[in-house]
Parts: sequence; structure tokens; C-alpha cells
Amino acid sequence: MTNPLLAREGLPDFAAIRAEHVEPAVTVIVERHRAALQALLSRPAPGFASLIEPFEDANHALARVWNAVQHLNSVLDGEGFREAYNRCRVMLADYHAEVGQNEALFQACGRIREAEATSLSAAQRKLLDNLLRDFRLAGVALPAEKKQRFRELMQQLAAVQSKFDENVLDATQAWTRRVTDATELSGLPPGALARAAAAAREAGHDGWLITLDEPNYVAVLVHADSAPLRREFYEAWTTRASERGPSAGRFDNSQLMQQILALRHETAQLLGFSSYAELSLATKMAASPAEVLAFLHDLAARYRPAAVDEFAELEKFAGRRLEAWDVSYYAEKLRQARHSVSQEALRPYFPLPRVLEGLFEVARRLYGISIEPREGVSAWDPQVRYYAIRDRDGREIAGFYLDPCARQGKRGGAWMDDCISRKGYAGTRVIPVAQLVCNFTPPVGGAPTLLTHSDVVTLFHEFGHGLHFMLTTVDYPSIAGISGVPWDAIELPSQFMEQYAWQPEVLPLISAHVDTGEPLPEDMLRRLLASRVFHAGLAAVRQLEFALFDFRLHAEYDPARGGRVGELLDAVRREVAVIRFPEFNRFAHAFMHIFSGGYAAGYYSYKWAEVLAADAFAAFDDTGVFDATVALRFLDSILSRGGSRDVMEAFVEFRGRRPDVAPLLRKDGIAA
Repeated sequence: MTNPLLAREGLPDFAAIRAEHVEPAVTVIVERHRAALQALLSRPAPGFASLIEPFEDANHALARVWNAVQHLNSVLDGEGFREAYNRCRVMLADYHAEVGQNEALFQACGRIREAEATSLSAAQRKLLDNLLRDFRLAGVALPAEKKQRFRELMQQLAAVQSKFDENVLDATQAWTRRVTDATELSGLPPGALARAAAAAREAGHDGWLITLDEPNYVAVLVHADSAPLRREFYEAWTTRASERGPSAGRFDNSQLMQQILALRHETAQLLGFSSYAELSLATKMAASPAEVLAFLHDLAARYRPAAVDEFAELEKFAGRRLEAWDVSYYAEKLRQARHSVSQEALRPYFPLPRVLEGLFEVARRLYGISIEPREGVSAWDPQVRYYAIRDRDGREIAGFYLDPCARQGKRGGAWMDDCISRKGYAGTRVIPVAQLVCNFTPPVGGAPTLLTHSDVVTLFHEFGHGLHFMLTTVDYPSIAGISGVPWDAIELPSQFMEQYAWQPEVLPLISAHVDTGEPLPEDMLRRLLASRVFHAGLAAVRQLEFALFDFRLHAEYDPARGGRVGELLDAVRREVAVIRFPEFNRFAHAFMHIFSGGYAAGYYSYKWAEVLAADAFAAFDDTGVFDATVALRFLDSILSRGGSRDVMEAFVEFRGRRPDVAPLLRKDGIAA
């Protein structure tokens, strides 16, 4: 039987991939990689072209298989697939540690870096420098018994992080709310009601069945007139995977969080770092934990007074003390009262096809690319579409899949990940292919998906990540696109692109009424733009709460005291939070970004990169948002360079100076 995961060329045949393909494919590709590496190291006097480039080839082939497996695990969860993924995740963690501790490869890379220093390009030197750093961070210099312990730690982390993810997904899907009295659903948007009615019919019930996926949760918290219903959904959401709430103890992540923190701390100490926070910064722009904490505390001092005023005004508007499950509801009411605009009223003006058409036009004006759908591409779900990107000369340079809507078995949130990385040396040319995933409210019947403006901003954000990945001109996969980019700079292109969703020149391009085709009315457009800084203080302190909690959790870990998850979260909230949280809130138990994702001791990256993005976008202030000269300079300095150069050097090249926080404060309406 041919295994579709092992195809070496073309796009993956996603529709053909089954759970039984996963473990055999990963086993085969790991053995191929191991054999290729042994053969490369047996050559006499290896150089960059004879060792590093073939090593890049082997890594590219391994990533092609594993990227597809990881992606399907996120968008198409199933028991058989999940079990195969978990086994292979542990296998790969061990194998990556094995390669990272390969002393012969490490020494060969060092010799090449020294011997060929003058003949290597800047990108090639950066690739080698990254490799040598990563070898050290994989424990290549450790004694044998500590190397073995490092590999055990990597295997254990892979296993417990997978289980953490599973618990969150299972807890989310385990809870539903059946409603038979229509008055209980007063205030919910028609789309949410239609979806709940369809879910009830599918389950054989009368009335409505509301699941706990993100679109439904947001709809209830923002629009439901019933405070008890809002509280019920809030409790179910914020106690997911914990010892509290409606699924108490069934999918509890409490012990897994402790294990993850302990394993990370031991890993850091094994490598000679005082904490996992310090280890995390070894590959980031920020130089030290003290710098990160000073950055976050400075922003908190700037934003918190505005947040306090915003919350006081909101409680005055509501006429009572607000609980956490009341805030979004009354905030939307206040937004409507102040700006006469609501997210639901905007939905008909943002049908997904029109938004995509306008988004692609923005990319064309900025970077000279054209984007067109391609039919007949194998995908993992019928709603998924594939798009090809062409340059000014009509040459296909990249492609991406778009998976826009929520469904059962799909992980919540929105993200971009790589399917196939760019590769182009020694006569080869492989174009980059990305996967853009969102969880918008699915359409009902034959209608198109309708987006809120908040959804539009999310789409622009993920597309910004996609452009960073797809418009790279770097030919080595390990430093092309988003690879090799410091994590605290990874959000720069995405948050830069978000800002286009707010521009008066762009909104007419991405909006047209779903029934009449009429553009967004001028007065509604003005009101939407005026609402941009609404509750910017509250939004910022929430992000700072997440960032400080994450960083302190990893910087202050003490094996004798354990993770102190609740204690540290309470301490951070006392310092920066404005909204009061109920005792049962267990937000951390579903904080996948830091416990199972790539943001451990790195969640501060969102605010760090937001400073960079706001300052970068301010380069258009005097020339207009579609100025080709500025856009192409941004493309050349930032987007196209991937991880091939120092990010701060690239930013200074683009902006002519180091980053300034003032543009971010101006954007958010905060006095500098």
C-alpha cells in the first residue's frame, strides 16, 4: 500500500491520509533521515555544499511528513489519529534530541563555519550560527548521563503536552447546553440561533443545542440578555480541563501543569540556565528576564490607569457592580450607545468571499502579487480552499490552504502553520505552502460565512503570518519564512497586517452587503473607525496579565514549592488586572499557548512585537498606507528575510532607528 504521507513532491494528498498511515510514515522518514545523516558524516572533509545543504534537504523531507501529521491532529481530531500522533510526537522528540546531541555533526558545523567564513554568504553564516547554538541548547556538550536525561525530558514533555491539549479539546466538546425556552436565548444573534437549532435537530432534540466552541461562547457572553446563561457559559469555559465546573475532574490538567513546569525547569538547569525563562530567551530578541519584566511593567504602568477609568465608566453605564461574565455584554451595549455600531450589525457587510477579495487586493497593491483559487486540490474538509500566489511576472511563488470555520474535532483559535517550506539551492526549487486556520461562525444553509469586524482583524492577522512565511526569498528551509525568526518578533508581520483592517482606504475594499452588494455606509464606516480605541486599556492589561503570569511562572519556578499556578496568577491579577475574577476561574488550565504551544516564557512576544508592528506601520503616516516604496522596503527588510538576519538590524534598516513605543500608544489612544 502506498503511504500518501511519504510522497516527496507536490501538495500532500490530505483527503487520502488516514490514522494508520501516520506511524509507518514517521518511522520510515526518521530512518531515512538517520541514514542520510550517517552517510553525510562519513564523507571526507565535508563542506557547506556537501554537508549542510544535504542536511537541510533531509530536515525538509522530515518536516514535510510531520507538518501534515501535526496539522491534521489540530483540525481533524479522532481517537485513532490522536493515538498515532501522540506516539510519533514522543518518537520525534527523542530523535530531535539525538540529532541535537550528535557531536560529529556539531564539530563538522563548527569546522565549516570557521574554514569557510569568508566565502559563505550572510544567510549561510546565520544558518550555521543558529545550528551551533541549537546544538548547545540540545545538550551536545553534556556528559553522557546528562545527555540521556535530556532526551528523557524531551520525551516526557512531548507526552504531557499532548495530553494537556487533548484535555482542553475534550473538555470543550464534552459540554453542551440544551434550551427549550426561547426567552432564555433573548439577545442572541440570528446566526447563532440558527446554528443552535440545527445542532439540536442533528442530535434529535427540540429547541436549541449550544456547544462550547469559541463562536458560541463569544455569542453568549456578548449578546445573551440572560445573566444566568452568561454565567453558566462563562463557568463552563473558564473551568475547562480543571477540578472545577461542570466537568470537574474529568479532564483535569492540574497535575499536567505541574509536570510541564518541573520538566522545563529541570531541562533549563541541565543546560546551565537558572530558569526556563532564561533558557527561553536564548533564542529571542530580549536579552534577559529583567529586560522582559521591565518592558511589561512599563506597559502596565502606562495602560492600567486607562483600564481603571474604562471599567469604572462601564459599571456606571450598567448601573451596578459587574461580574466577569457581564463585562463583554455591557461593553457591547456601551459600544453601541457611544458609537452606534455593533459587531452583529456589521456582519452582513463582511461576507467572507468579499473580505478575501479585498484582502488579496491589499496584498496586490502592497507587494505586487496576485492570489487566485485553485480547484481540485486534495483537502481535509470540504470547506477548505487552496490559493496560489503569483508574482508580477505571473510565476507561482507560493500557495496556501484556508480553513475558515469552526467544526467538531477542530482545535479552537486561529493560527498559521507551515505545510511545506521554501527550498531553492543546488538546482532545486520548492515553493512555500502555508495553512491558515480560523474558527469563524459556520454558515447555515447556502449562505456565505459572515464575519464580524473582529473576525476580519483575525483573518488579516493570520494572513500577515502567511505573507511572512510565503514571501520569503531565503532558500534554506531552516531560516526561510518564519523559521529561525526570534519568537518575540514572530508577531511583527501579523500585527502589522492587522492594521490594514482598520484603514478607511481598505474597508471599502473588504465590505459589501451580502444581499444588496452595497458598500459599508459612510456613517457606519466612520463609527467603526471611531470605535477602534474603545476599551484599549482593558484589552492591553488583559494581555499583560497573560504575559506577566507566563513569564513569572517560568522565571520564579522553585522545585521545592512547585508551580504555584494559582498563587502567581492571583498575584499578577492584583498588580495589573482591573476586572474581578470569580474564585472558580481556572483560566490557566486551558492556556495552551504556554503549556503546550510555543509561547512558554514567551507570551510577552505579543506586546513586544506589537511595539515593533505599530512603529513599522507608522512609516506610512506621511505617504499613505499603499505607498509602494515603503511597502517594498518593508518586504525587502522584514518579510522576505525570514530568519536569515538579525531582526533588530532588519528593523533599523527599515525604520532608520530602533523601535519606539510612542506609535503603539498613539494607536491605542493612550497618552505617551
